Amino acid sequence: MNILIIGSGAREYSMGLALKKDPRVEKILFYPGNGATPRIGENLSFASYEELAAFALALPVDLTVVGPEQPLVEGVSDLFRSKGLAVFGPSALAARLEGSKGFMKQFAARNSLPTARFLETESEEEARAFIQSLTPPVVVKADGLCAGKGVIIAQSHQEAIEAVLEMLSGEGFGEAGKKVVIEEFLDGFELSVFAVSDGEDYVILPACQDHKRLLSGNQGPNTGGMGAYAPTPLATPELLRAIDERIIAPTISAMKAEGYPFEGTLFAGIMVVRGEPYLLEFNVRFGDPECEVLMPLFKTPLLDLLLASAKGEIKGIKVEFHDRFCMGVVMASGNYPYGNSTPEPILLSPLYQESEESHISFAGVSLKGEELLASGGRVLVCVGLGSDVREARERAYALSSLVDFKGRQYRDDIAHEVL
Repeated sequence: MNILIIGSGAREYSMGLALKKDPRVEKILFYPGNGATPRIGENLSFASYEELAAFALALPVDLTVVGPEQPLVEGVSDLFRSKGLAVFGPSALAARLEGSKGFMKQFAARNSLPTARFLETESEEEARAFIQSLTPPVVVKADGLCAGKGVIIAQSHQEAIEAVLEMLSGEGFGEAGKKVVIEEFLDGFELSVFAVSDGEDYVILPACQDHKRLLSGNQGPNTGGMGAYAPTPLATPELLRAIDERIIAPTISAMKAEGYPFEGTLFAGIMVVRGEPYLLEFNVRFGDPECEVLMPLFKTPLLDLLLASAKGEIKGIKVEFHDRFCMGVVMASGNYPYGNSTPEPILLSPLYQESEESHISFAGVSLKGEELLASGGRVLVCVGLGSDVREARERAYALSSLVDFKGRQYRDDIAHEVL
């Protein structure tokens, strides 16, 4: 089979690694890929998704896997399906769950999903009044896509108002922030819960815990994610059952009833408050870095699940996972998340060897001749597996000690809540 993966991050690299192990997979193609994805497959360059779809038809590509949110919101899945191509990823209508935070909150409200009290507005006056009705901290979100960075947790009413004004003016996040969602702050611990669906049936994957803040001790600005592990012992069977019954099941059902059945990965960001789950947000793809720690846990071939979702056959598949734990530690460039960094050579110790117990998933890297460069953002993820969280953590951090590049930064406390 020929598999096309759309995206360029460690998420897409990790899916490529998992699919490469499957003897049914003959060729893996990345669009556009990164400087390290040629280790797994072939990078493609086209001027448009129309050209890419024409190429996929001609080869032919047996399955297209869409990694990031932007192409999904733009309708790449619809385009490929319209040409008779099998694709893993939701339609543009379904992708509104991530593409518009306002749409997501309104969806949650009309379907009685447990979520924080909120206001969706373009009005400074409405925003001020609602903010004053809340007890700080106050959560301010840009309505549109901001690559995981459009959320401000304001510690005072004044800070929240300033965040709203900056967004509404277009200075904060451009067009994505010209409508805002303001929410009450929920105090608890976060979980990332993923369900792979074919529009009617679904499979829930092991629960993850992501670490959004840049610095150890949950300090610094929010990022796209600085590390994750799975499965998290914080997600008890009772808690997972409640998340399924109150959030996942009614969402899959309601989306079908409202005319845009969800096909692909539904990612529920959950806040657990005094033992009860609340929906923070939906994403419509695998999380990054959660994907990097989920892929090594699949006992059932990943291809089976992706094809079942694309072909409407989830009901007929049994998905099993290894009885292990996996952790990923993100290494980022020196200026992340504030700005671009100068490309720097990545130095791997001679002791580094990819194994079943640990490996690197590459993201923000480029190739200069034979030299791999850290080109900015989140550069790579050091992944470790073990029989428990502690062993997985030790292997991930042992691997991180073998990787160096100028300006590298990473957290030293991934999984601190459970350990």
